[in-house]
Amino acid sequence: MSDEFEAVLNAIGPRLRELRRRRNTSLAEVSAATGIPISTLSRLESGLRKPGLEMLLRLAKTYQVPLDELVDAPASGDPRVYPRPINRNGMIIVPLSGRPGGLQAFRHILPAGPNDLEPDPRSHEGYHWLCVLDGRLRVVLGERELILSAGEVAEFDTHLPHWFGNADDRPAEFLSILGPQGERFHIKARYRPT
Repeated sequence: MSDEFEAVLNAIGPRLRELRRRRNTSLAEVSAATGIPISTLSRLESGLRKPGLEMLLRLAKTYQVPLDELVDAPASGDPRVYPRPINRNGMIIVPLSGRPGGLQAFRHILPAGPNDLEPDPRSHEGYHWLCVLDGRLRVVLGERELILSAGEVAEFDTHLPHWFGNADDRPAEFLSILGPQGERFHIKARYRPT
């Protein structure tokens, strides 16, 4: 085991003791709440025993702290994505997701100027969700043509031939999320009154 992880594990005991003392609770009370024997809790706090994941989850729930805070794990890396813009037929495409597979997010920027391109709809595997951020976007979906303005959203199966372009001579910008076949974009948040 690396020295870095050994240091993280060694710091858990004192952190557990400090959390318990700040909350003015006894080992017996923590034991009753977690189901972990008092002797085990004592050995955890003194560093004589290393906690397993199940114990850490119970303790994090009891102390009402995120597991990361309880463990004070080292940073796992920089979460920022450093995109490399792609210029495709005058449209700037900025990848916003860093991992291959699954849902992919992109920012598309269509420059100002007349769009005299003839639509050339294409189809492929997957599912597409888009949101217009600025300007007006011309969207061709099969035999149908739509003009979307800022704030409007569209979603469709990419087997349907589709094409995007400026609706007028002003720039347009939109976000798109592409998913593999059958994978759709769903919002899973819900309101919970306090």
